[in-house]
Amino acid sequence: MATVPERNDTIRSRMAARMFHPPGGWWDRRPTLLRERLPRPAAALAVCLIAVGLLGFLAAIFPERAGALLTAQILVLLTSAGLVGLILTHVRRHLVEPLAQLRDWAQRLRAGDLSARISAADRGEFAELARDANTLSDRLKALTIERNRQARAQTVRLARKTQSLDVLYDVASSLNQPGDLDKLLESFLDTFIELVDARAAAVRLVTGNNQTRLVASRGLDPAVVDKDRAIDTSLCQCGWAATQGGIRVQRGTLACAKILGAPMLPKDCTEFVVVPVQYQDRILGVYNLFLDRPLSALGEDMHDLLTSIGRHLGLAIEKARLDTDARRLAIMEERNAIGNELHDSLAQSLVGLRLQAKMLREFLDKHDHDAAQHEVRRMRDAIEEAHTSLRELLANFRLKIDDRGLESAVRAMVERFRRETGVAVFFQNECHELNLVPAQEIQVFYIVQEALTNIRKHSNARNVRILLNNEGDLYTVLIEDDGLGMAEIADAQSGEHMGLSVMRERAARLPGELVIESEPGEGTRLVLIFTAPPSAHPARAAAG
Repeated sequence: MATVPERNDTIRSRMAARMFHPPGGWWDRRPTLLRERLPRPAAALAVCLIAVGLLGFLAAIFPERAGALLTAQILVLLTSAGLVGLILTHVRRHLVEPLAQLRDWAQRLRAGDLSARISAADRGEFAELARDANTLSDRLKALTIERNRQARAQTVRLARKTQSLDVLYDVASSLNQPGDLDKLLESFLDTFIELVDARAAAVRLVTGNNQTRLVASRGLDPAVVDKDRAIDTSLCQCGWAATQGGIRVQRGTLACAKILGAPMLPKDCTEFVVVPVQYQDRILGVYNLFLDRPLSALGEDMHDLLTSIGRHLGLAIEKARLDTDARRLAIMEERNAIGNELHDSLAQSLVGLRLQAKMLREFLDKHDHDAAQHEVRRMRDAIEEAHTSLRELLANFRLKIDDRGLESAVRAMVERFRRETGVAVFFQNECHELNLVPAQEIQVFYIVQEALTNIRKHSNARNVRILLNNEGDLYTVLIEDDGLGMAEIADAQSGEHMGLSVMRERAARLPGELVIESEPGEGTRLVLIFTAPPSAHPARAAAG
């Protein structure tokens, strides 16, 4: 059993050890190279160096033993040299080589070699560092692979978007070509079949009797087309899409063949796609695609693309309908205008000729040859005047509003009026943007034409000014001349129809207001004021 002094010595030694080497302190946290590899050789080297110094000291004190002490000193020095070599070997193996591997790993990573790894030692801090570096390489490689995968996916997505935009552009170009509805649809189907690699395609429009009517097709047998002219909307996918909306995909066309009593294609397609043709909130019909591969194979954005194409097609069909209505309205307006002109000129001339023929017969019955000859001269003048009126009427109604619009048509009219009459006509268009519907352009055109006709016939003007102007949706047309004025004309040509009522009727159809200002000898000033409807503006109409 230990005595009290021995126990005290043990306690003091433990306290000293904790004081100089506390648990968990730097000594326990020092690198393995210092903690396990270097302390023993370094301590032995220190002992050897001390021994060398001690042997030298003893050789100086005991000269008679200097030889033996020198020999021992040399042996100790040789031992020290071996210890220095051992220490350098440890430093090279456990410090220099790991640092070189770490530097080589960093350079390979920087050069893009994500497979670079560090050979891990069995134990020690450098082994942990190597494992951490290799883990970092693995994570960097995984992140790079994921980034490349996402970049490839984004590239594919952008390529599909670009392809979709190209398809949409080509379809829109085919739909914006001039021509009637049949040619427009034929051009659309030819373009669309080529773009989506479809075997066949068709367009159906909704009729007023709850049917869809086939209006254009490509790739279908003529016998099938004859049977498929009109189908009830409650029987098939086309009718359901036309009444309820939404893109519908059907595997093959067997269901359609049962309704028609004949196959639609010699060899059935893979998928039959029905897409609504829509203008704003109205479904005008559907278009069909007969595909030899699934719709999903064409890309994830194909549904949005097909819907957008359906809206473009609906806009083109609605525009064609409006153009047809505008042409029909123009024909009606021309007929009304011709009727009014005939009533105002030729009809009155013929009535006058009939009265003159009656008077001529009376003069001949009375054998009043002088009066008869005078009446014949009047009839000749009346016939000449009627012939002139007819030529003017035909010339006026040869003027049309072409595809270039109202401004070009008015300029052509002004140029012809200037050439035939010698009157100086000044035409100025100050409209920031001339956006009128076709019906309004027709009314304005004929009002200007009627005004120039009145100036030609009655005003004796030398100068005429025509001005178009607008402020937003409010339009103004000014026509003024320096002729005789309305009062002088009324006195000189009593009962002559000036066409003012026709112009007022046209102004009311715009709808608008016609204001006429005139003073005797001061000419006439005609002002037409009207408002363009919002649908006349393409940007707002598309937004609506």
